[in-house]
Amino acid sequence: MTALLKTDLGSTPLIGRGKVRDLYAIGDALLLVATDRISAFDHVLATGIPGKGRVLTQISLFWFDLLKELVPNHLISADVREFPASLHPYTDQLRGRSMLVKRAAMFPVECVARGYLTGSGWKEYQKSATVCGIPLPAGLLDGSRLPEPLYTPSTKGEAGTHDENISFAATEAAIGAADAAELKRLTLAIYNKAAGHAESRGLILADTKFEFGRTAEGIILADEVLTPDSSRFWEAASWKPGGAQPSFDKQFVRDYLESIHWNKQAPAPSLPDEVVSRTQDKYLEAFRRLTGRDLDLAS
Repeated sequence: MTALLKTDLGSTPLIGRGKVRDLYAIGDALLLVATDRISAFDHVLATGIPGKGRVLTQISLFWFDLLKELVPNHLISADVREFPASLHPYTDQLRGRSMLVKRAAMFPVECVARGYLTGSGWKEYQKSATVCGIPLPAGLLDGSRLPEPLYTPSTKGEAGTHDENISFAATEAAIGAADAAELKRLTLAIYNKAAGHAESRGLILADTKFEFGRTAEGIILADEVLTPDSSRFWEAASWKPGGAQPSFDKQFVRDYLESIHWNKQAPAPSLPDEVVSRTQDKYLEAFRRLTGRDLDLAS
């Protein structure tokens, strides 16, 4: 199996290519195609992870279905047979990794929920006993469960840049108090439901981020949701605060890049086969653990 690094849908209008997804205009709708590209340290790597885009898409579809009573989403269809006829010649590129979705006016904030102290939150806590300016009790460790889940919005960084944490007051100023309050409510409600499901599967949802948009019908959940690319999932049985926790994501990739002392500047290096294989296995395991099903990438 080879990695799909770039889609080509003929005359279908391409809106843009993100770190992972290619976005096309389909009349009044949009087509999101998750490629097998993988990024680390804000750079897309030269090597992809075969099947990764299919795993991400199928995980998102699982969550959209599980959360649909809590929040509407942008999905129209993920069945290529239901796509416009002009896309059918590209079925091999689209099967299992694409979603036809509603257009929405996207909010200019990343909606982050944190249930555990880790990553940038841990770095800030060590300096000031806060996370995104929110005071926390003394004595917490790297990987500690927070007293309650936190909503910590951020800006949406352009390609090659970091998202920047912003205050809730800044989101109110940017999008209005009512919408800011609703995004916070939805983010924490989704996090709590998703964390409960993950716990039932022996996993910890440490943190995650969501994107929301507005249609004529109101606010909807968009983009990907609760995948290993946008969330930290940890093994509950081995969770032990006091250090970094093994996660179901691209940690093998990050570890390899650190081991070769890459300067984190373009061009990004290629990955050895072993790192590719272990990363693919981790994504597939995340799908299996979350959904209770196996995903056959060869089908």
